[in-house]
Amino acid sequence: MPRQAFAYTTAPELTTSQRTRRPVIVVGAGPIGLCAAIDLAQHGVPVLLLDEDSKLSEGSRAICFAKRTLEILDRLGVGERCVEQGVVWSLGKVFLRDRMLYQFDLLPESGHRRPAFINLQQYYLEQHLIERLSELQPIEARWRSKVVGVASHDDHVAVTVETPDGRYEVECDYLLACDGSRSPIRSMLGLEARGQVFRDRFLIVDVKMEADFPAERWFWFDPRFHPDQSVLLHKQADNIWRIDFQLGWDADPELEKRPERVMPRIRAMLGEDRSFALEWVSMYTFRCQRMERFRCGRVFFVGDSAHQVSPFGARGANSGIQDSDNLAWKLALVLQGAAPPALLDTYDVERIPAADENILNSTRSTDFITPKSAVSRRFRDAALQLAQTHPFARSLVNSGRLSLPHTYTATPLSTPDRDPFTTRLRPGAPALDAPVKAADEPAWLIDQLGGSFAALYYAGSAAPDGGVTSRLQALERLPRPVMPRVVCAPGRAEQWRATGLRVLEDAQGLYASRYDATPDSLYLMRPDQHVAARWRHLELRAVRDALARATANQVEETATWAA
Repeated sequence: MPRQAFAYTTAPELTTSQRTRRPVIVVGAGPIGLCAAIDLAQHGVPVLLLDEDSKLSEGSRAICFAKRTLEILDRLGVGERCVEQGVVWSLGKVFLRDRMLYQFDLLPESGHRRPAFINLQQYYLEQHLIERLSELQPIEARWRSKVVGVASHDDHVAVTVETPDGRYEVECDYLLACDGSRSPIRSMLGLEARGQVFRDRFLIVDVKMEADFPAERWFWFDPRFHPDQSVLLHKQADNIWRIDFQLGWDADPELEKRPERVMPRIRAMLGEDRSFALEWVSMYTFRCQRMERFRCGRVFFVGDSAHQVSPFGARGANSGIQDSDNLAWKLALVLQGAAPPALLDTYDVERIPAADENILNSTRSTDFITPKSAVSRRFRDAALQLAQTHPFARSLVNSGRLSLPHTYTATPLSTPDRDPFTTRLRPGAPALDAPVKAADEPAWLIDQLGGSFAALYYAGSAAPDGGVTSRLQALERLPRPVMPRVVCAPGRAEQWRATGLRVLEDAQGLYASRYDATPDSLYLMRPDQHVAARWRHLELRAVRDALARATANQVEETATWAA
């Protein structure tokens, strides 16, 4: 695909001596920076987006986008475009030589709007995000604008930008460094990411071909067409197939990227009669590392600038988008004066454990795929041999544990349970989807939550009660409004709609089962659609206290709010 270019315009700071001040500057217009800018703009925060390039990324790069990421993209206004264009899949197969060891289904249950994964080239995701960007007024994107200096002060960040027309300075309240794994901003501030570099190299090839292979993830250990190594195959949009070849640490990166070296590998895999064309070729080395802290004063590191993992498991872009999902609403509340600056400290508290979880899983996958000792190799080979005939051994085979959203188990923003629940949807966990009806039309639960604090009240088959209705309506009048949603059994919606509340019918009973909901139970959901608190009975005072906790505000003792 030709790299779409975006127009450069001269920054107004170059024609005036006055230094301007912005609420937020986002540096880097890859998927993470674009998601962060859109999210902030949807919360009403003006954003200046800077990128040193002026084109979409080259090659497929990040391609696997998980269900939770797709739900975030839905909230940002691009999920449907991505799913329509991408290749939907949930089935993976693992092979040893020419024999399939086993297969797995990443989303075996129904009742979710989004699939387990889609495969979509990064440049297409960027294209959809930039189109969405142009629809939002609070965002100004400046291309060919390279950040060459960053100075973090107590009350602002000063940024020096280099353009074709010269340099200028601009200030901001907060800076988001979404500038990738080599993060120049990290270097400018004298910071570093530490971790492990794995002694192995992989060749990535995008191949254009028509093939009747199914839309599945195929992973080979020791295939006959590439002996003693591993290979991964994914189908992408527009008949582009992504192939990853393990080559070993001694492989010469420049030599192995040459067509005369790449073509024989692909022919050995696909057969001499298969017609194909090379679209993109690259090499990569595994890294699992992170910064000690993702916040440095008023500068926040998001995505690869903060942490890196090996590509097996699709944890890089997915975790980066979930970083921005975690940070944007907090920044918006602080800038709007609805939360104290202490709320921003919870970005580290919540996303560092998420990064550690990804690094742990990624390291384990990499250690299994590329054993570093004779003992590790014997264990790996024994597990693969056993997995052919013994199902128990398949859990020992690790071809990349695929991305899952993180549950914030140790966050100060969650209110601990005081009532017993059996579901795994505990405080800190991301919402689970379910089919519902809204205004008698089929809908999905997560879409009804939006990007603000929301309360899910389960009425079941009960008729409206004046006391309950008034308490739910009072949620909308809290200092930080909470949008109530009444979830009822089929046939009860009309009665509840008469109260003026937004009503969702539990179309298949999946909300009740997934949320372990009983009549009068309530879930308080954060703007990033994670659970803040839950109760068996609606009490205004409890909701108010939990809301104060979820925004890092102190709880005031006000008897008026008692249930």
